[in-house]
Amino acid sequence: MARRYDPERRQRIIDAALRVVGEKGLAGLSHRSVAAEADVPLGSTTYHFASLDELMVAALRQSTEGFGDLLAARGGVTDSRTDLAAELAALLGEWLAGERSGVELEYELYLAALRRPALRPVAAEWVESLVKLLARRTDEVTARALVALMDGICLQVLLTDAVYDERYAREVLARVIR
Repeated sequence: MARRYDPERRQRIIDAALRVVGEKGLAGLSHRSVAAEADVPLGSTTYHFASLDELMVAALRQSTEGFGDLLAARGGVTDSRTDLAAELAALLGEWLAGERSGVELEYELYLAALRRPALRPVAAEWVESLVKLLARRTDEVTARALVALMDGICLQVLLTDAVYDERYAREVLARVIR
């Protein structure tokens, strides 16, 4: 029997991995669970991703695109006429107001780099891309502090089920920018 050409299969596997992690957490991620979710043979997942780390790297890369897309769509972060603290606070509010499971998924994959060295370069690339973007409006040290502060604010909201306080975020971000 001839092989069926399926150029979308790799992407479907990544999408399925994101759904599995979103529903079951990283502990539920396996080649078998992803194959079932993607409705592909188990061999397809191992063909495209030899290890779970490879699959998690692809999933993390894709998940971090969501925040980057939001940043790019708003455009105000790089516009010197905007209040950077207000723009970043509004951006966080928009992101956190989205589907909570999506935000949690991104952070779960991001923080998985603590235990999975293969994910560290992807997490570092994400941080560096934000630093580079923010350094257009500030210096590099301030940009790094802003990224760390935004991560902290997001984690506190996610971990405590607190309501995001945009006014508070704007105030503390402005203090770092000064």
